[in-house]
Amino acid sequence: MPTVAVDKADLWERLGQEFTTDEFDKLCFDYGLELDEDTTEEVEENIKKGLPAERPQLKIEIPANRYDLLCIEGIARALLVFLQKQDAPKYKLVYPKGGESDLLTVKIDPSTAAIRPLFACAILRNIKFTEKSYASFIDLQDKLHQNICRRRQLVAIGTHDLDTLTPPFRYEAKAPSTIKFAPLGKTQEYTAEELMTLYEGEKHLAKYLHIIRDSPVYPIIYDSKDQVLSMPPIINSDHSKITLNTRNVFIDVTATDQTKLDIVVNMVATMFSEYCEEPFTIEPVKIILPNGQSRITPDISARQMTAHASYVNSCTGLSLSSTEVATLLKRMSLEASVNPDNSDEITVSIPPTRPDIFHECDIMEDAAIAYGFNNLPDKFPATSTVGQPLAISKLSDVVRLEWARAGEVSLTPSACP
Repeated sequence: MPTVAVDKADLWERLGQEFTTDEFDKLCFDYGLELDEDTTEEVEENIKKGLPAERPQLKIEIPANRYDLLCIEGIARALLVFLQKQDAPKYKLVYPKGGESDLLTVKIDPSTAAIRPLFACAILRNIKFTEKSYASFIDLQDKLHQNICRRRQLVAIGTHDLDTLTPPFRYEAKAPSTIKFAPLGKTQEYTAEELMTLYEGEKHLAKYLHIIRDSPVYPIIYDSKDQVLSMPPIINSDHSKITLNTRNVFIDVTATDQTKLDIVVNMVATMFSEYCEEPFTIEPVKIILPNGQSRITPDISARQMTAHASYVNSCTGLSLSSTEVATLLKRMSLEASVNPDNSDEITVSIPPTRPDIFHECDIMEDAAIAYGFNNLPDKFPATSTVGQPLAISKLSDVVRLEWARAGEVSLTPSACP
């Protein structure tokens, strides 16, 4: 489970009230989180000793599938809805005045199929960063890179100051010797080959070099003036770096997995759309695919699922009406309404921030969390069952055990009969 450190005072301000450590620990448990540490006492001790001390932090363990809780913005948003202090935000795409024809475009070259073929992006317009929100923006990208992105192997995120660039953009794959630009934090230009050598000694970036190093072509993103935006998944260009003064943010996401690509671009865009001049709005981008077809990203449309009050009750031991179940789901940021033609059916709208919900059992779990696990009836099940592994699982266990017992097997010619 990933751990997210948030500024304690900032979180209290966002939640509109202060909590004791025990109170917040209980709130976390009720929501399905875990308070790992409150550093207030440690900070106070350092202050007494005259040592430099940071502001008190809360370190919160997050379920591995709740990518929307990997930043203070997402945590505060979810807890405010859970505490019924506000409704879940409604994210929406806002097109330029000219409509789809005025959308920024990115053309994908067929050459990218050889290295990193998938691409998505989004724009956050008229954003206002503070030092804290800027740091949170960078930290969320790092958390996603280490989690769902699998250390950038499956997905990589780049963020740019759009006002320093000239659209339209193009995404290509080129021989490393032909790629040259000044990377983030540098003023000198290097070829991609030189960058691979340069970053061997940098701990932060060296661990990502193997992803593309041995490929004959490297992915690269250009604007219309051949200014480099990024060489994913390694480094962005210094030219388009975001700062506290950045007003329009262009988010690029490259990947080898379509599902994870869609999740990541949605997470970054929705989490920080609250800082836009019109909160929770995102400007889409048109992607021109190699086959000539186009795709609008990001897709933040809600998914519709059906749940049943009878199923929720059978799993939890409760006797809730469909209306009561719908009210519980609303506390978990899920819009729900009872089907007027079937009083047992509940139509649930899954927002783009909840890709962890796949089946009706996930909806049932959210209803149980909102009701309170400690409030569920404590009773033995009516029937007793004994679980057993599938036949293929039993066979796999036997093979795995014998393989482990065999020890090292030599494959040299002298070992062969």
